[in-house]
Amino acid sequence: MWPNGMNDQNAAVLAPQVAAIVLTYNEQRHIVACLDTLRWADKLIVFDSHSSDQTASLATRAGATLMQHPFSNFAQQRNAALAAVDIDWVFFVDADERCTDALSGEIRSVIRTDEHPVWAVPRDNFLFGRLTRGAGWFPDYQARLFRVGRAAFDPQREVHEVAVFTGAMGYLRNTLTHYNYDSIAQFHDKQRRYAQLEAGIMYKKGIRPKARNYILQPLREFRRRFVQLAGYKDGLHGMRLSLLLAYYQFEMYRRLARLWRTSAAG
Repeated sequence: MWPNGMNDQNAAVLAPQVAAIVLTYNEQRHIVACLDTLRWADKLIVFDSHSSDQTASLATRAGATLMQHPFSNFAQQRNAALAAVDIDWVFFVDADERCTDALSGEIRSVIRTDEHPVWAVPRDNFLFGRLTRGAGWFPDYQARLFRVGRAAFDPQREVHEVAVFTGAMGYLRNTLTHYNYDSIAQFHDKQRRYAQLEAGIMYKKGIRPKARNYILQPLREFRRRFVQLAGYKDGLHGMRLSLLLAYYQFEMYRRLARLWRTSAAG
């Protein structure tokens, strides 16, 4: 029995509410399966960047509220989603991620405490169909659970978003399942885009590449991934990932140099 005559219905109304928001662009392959793991949320929202496939129609048929907003960068898109909702908490999920029952229960528990304005969630990453624990892929904490009005994303950080808030970040225990890359081709496509975005960020900061960057930065990245972050524990799979990520450090500086050459020529 609730105190002061409060019943279960009253308590449910007073409990903090959470919206699960999935940012999408052409995610028809993943969106329905993703939404099926988020039905515990009080609101289910697909925040779409005007997909050209069936993402929008699949989302609405699955019972989600569809909101569409032109894409500028990841931080701006998440901030636009935060500004578009009237609710206590937002839990951000990508279409290729799946929320477990254990994680949803933990989220329901922590939002009642209001202990932290932002909570990070660990992820189980599947790369090329294999659960990957080394090379920085676990626990792979991501800031995803936000107290609306008390936290946002740094608008200057266009990729690998950074949360901006006052106070300390909380860390959830239960994992979000992430089906990260199905193939090497998908990996290369995304890493090329990341390299271009990171090069753009460095260019805007006035950073110029030095000759040593093309050698030392890839070597440092390989050492960090394979040795310090225990990529070796995943054997040849970990070595391949570490080598690939080292290569994209080289690619980032190559693209940065191209931006400076283009600027000089213009």
